[in-house]
Amino acid sequence: MKIEEVKSTTKTQRIATHTHIKGLGLDESGIAIQNAAGLVGQELAREAAGIVVEMIRSKKMAGRAVLLAGPPGTGKTALALAIAQELGNKVPFCPMVGSEVYSSEIKKTEVLMENFRRAIGLRIKETKEVYEGEVTELTPVETENPMGGYGKTVSHVIIGLKTAKGTKQLKLDPSIYESLQKEKVETGDVIYIEANSGAVKRQGRSDSFATEFDLEAEEYVPLPKGDVHKKKEIIQDVTLHDLDVANARPQGGQDIMSMMGQLMKPKKTEITDKLRKEINKVVNKYIDQGIAELVPGVLFIDEVHMLDIECFTYLHRALESAIAPIVIFATNRGKCTIKGTEDIVSPHGMPLDLLDRVMIVRTLPYSQEEMTQILRLRAQTENLQIDDESLALLGQIGTQTTLRYAVQLLTPSNLLSKINGKDTIGKDEIEETNKLFFDAKSSAKILAEQEDKYMK
Repeated sequence: MKIEEVKSTTKTQRIATHTHIKGLGLDESGIAIQNAAGLVGQELAREAAGIVVEMIRSKKMAGRAVLLAGPPGTGKTALALAIAQELGNKVPFCPMVGSEVYSSEIKKTEVLMENFRRAIGLRIKETKEVYEGEVTELTPVETENPMGGYGKTVSHVIIGLKTAKGTKQLKLDPSIYESLQKEKVETGDVIYIEANSGAVKRQGRSDSFATEFDLEAEEYVPLPKGDVHKKKEIIQDVTLHDLDVANARPQGGQDIMSMMGQLMKPKKTEITDKLRKEINKVVNKYIDQGIAELVPGVLFIDEVHMLDIECFTYLHRALESAIAPIVIFATNRGKCTIKGTEDIVSPHGMPLDLLDRVMIVRTLPYSQEEMTQILRLRAQTENLQIDDESLALLGQIGTQTTLRYAVQLLTPSNLLSKINGKDTIGKDEIEETNKLFFDAKSSAKILAEQEDKYMK
């Protein structure tokens, strides 16, 4: 008798640069724990981010901006991702890079506006009247065809629905009979019918029929509780961008041009300001009626110095509009020229009037001890075995070069240790990998020394 182990079919995720980040790692009083939730050090920046999260949750933050400023490799993107994790997946988070605005298809401002709208959610609460239950009978009632001829047409359909509380017989329109046929509804299926739209949804077979077949090809669902006719509250989460796109697509008619338009691959269409204003009107009406509520999300713009002066002035205006998300900028530049201008030098490559209205959060370089802790975290995330001595050496390399370079040495060192027949990464492997690869500083040093050998 052969016994085989069943392999799990769960999809293995790629390990990315920030896979280990699970949140901001703050305690109840909002004070940063030195090493928690995948973040190490940067206590002040994390506490500031914690306050930002609280402001977002209490909806007091919309239309404001935060700037994460610090040298490369000090955890700016990690902080932004941690904020997203803290907010949960119900709050929209839209990341983008400054250079994304330079698209050949649509204007810079359009790209910015699109991402702005992606970062604003709308939670719509709808109360629907539904008939729900297990089908006990399904009889189409036929009459003579009013148009003459031999065919008969369905005038109405009688359907019996049963729940744990009781049964009801319904007389339905023939159009609903067509939807019942599309959903392949039989007696013994659990279905629900929306009262106002007449939409039919088959949920599965009633579990009283669970022993009917040996093959579990069917999904068996329990008999619904409560009455057959009930009111259900349905909550839908959409972003304003989804609404824009849904309304921007031209609804094709029957003529040849619209058919051609549907067949040809549509170019990215720009959504007009007029359409957005109309959608805003409808959204505001819904909010006033209490049907929907706005969920201001987060728009994260990395490498913000890549934006030019036109984008900055547009951002200025967009931030002041009534419906605006929280914008988090990140940059690793010091004083530099603002893109799109000849000689205006400004801190972080951003105009002073915009800098004036952002809250700046500093990220500081990591100490050797913190680097060692981060490297330990990364080794755990990538399932690598490494001893403390080697970690300390890697931390030392990190302070001399950069943290990114030290993290990149982990995987090649692991390969070398396997070639050498070891299970854990040792000091020798790290020294050897460090000799094989160059970091930016040592590469620049070689370039300076051997300048005459390279092309100008």
